[in-house]
Amino acid sequence: MSMARNVRRLMVESPNSLGARSRGRRWERVREFFPSIDDMRVIDLGGTVDFWLRLDRRPAHVVVINLDKPAEPAPPDITVIVGDACNPPPEALVGDFDLVFSNSVIEHVGGHANRLAFAEVARRVAPLHWVQTPNRYFPLEPHWLFPGFQFLPVAARASVAQHWPLAHTKSATRQDALRATMSTELIGRTELKAYFPDSDIVEERTGPLTKSIIAVRPEVSGAFSAALPTADPGGGPAR
Repeated sequence: MSMARNVRRLMVESPNSLGARSRGRRWERVREFFPSIDDMRVIDLGGTVDFWLRLDRRPAHVVVINLDKPAEPAPPDITVIVGDACNPPPEALVGDFDLVFSNSVIEHVGGHANRLAFAEVARRVAPLHWVQTPNRYFPLEPHWLFPGFQFLPVAARASVAQHWPLAHTKSATRQDALRATMSTELIGRTELKAYFPDSDIVEERTGPLTKSIIAVRPEVSGAFSAALPTADPGGGPAR
C-alpha cells in the first residue's frame, strides 16, 4: 500500500481514523440535540444506507433520498427513494417526519438556486433538522485533503483532482476532474445562515478552527448552548 493511501486511511478512511472518530463525536452531538431520535421517523436528504448501518442505534425508521440506488438491499427500517433531494419525488414525502438529517450534501447540489431549494425542503418537511456541511474557511479541503484547494482557480483544482495522491478518488481524465471540482462548492457560516435563517448555526472545531458548520432546529430548547463546540485537537478532517 502506498504512503499516500496509508495517510488517507489514517486521516479519513479506516474505522479508527481521525475522521471516523470525529464523525462519532458528531453523532453524539446529534443525540444531544435530539434525545428522542431512537423513536423518530427521519428523512435523510442525499445520504447513504451505509451511514445508518454503521450506527449502533438507529431511528425507528429512516427514508434516504439519493440520486443513486444502493448496491445492496436496505434493511426493513430503512427505505431508499431514488430522487433529487432538492426536489424529492412525491413518494418520498408520504407520511409525517420528525427530523430532516443531512450530512455533507448541500455543498454538492449544484449552485445557489439548488442550495436554496434544498434548504426549503429541509425546513418544510419536518419540524426539526440537522444539516451539516464542511466549512469553506477550514484550511484543509475535506474531499481532496489539499490545503486551500477551495480557493484555487478551477484549472488548478482540476489538476489537483487528477494528480494529488490523497484525493478520495483521483479523476481519470481532465473532464472528469473539472466535473468533480465544479460540482463541489463549500460554503461558510454566513451562507448557511442565509439558507436557514430561523435555525441555530453550530460549529465543529479542530482547535481554534471551525471544521464544519451545522444548521440545527433542535428538539430540546437549550441544547444549543449545552452543546456548544469545544476545542478538539484530535479532530482531523471529517466531512
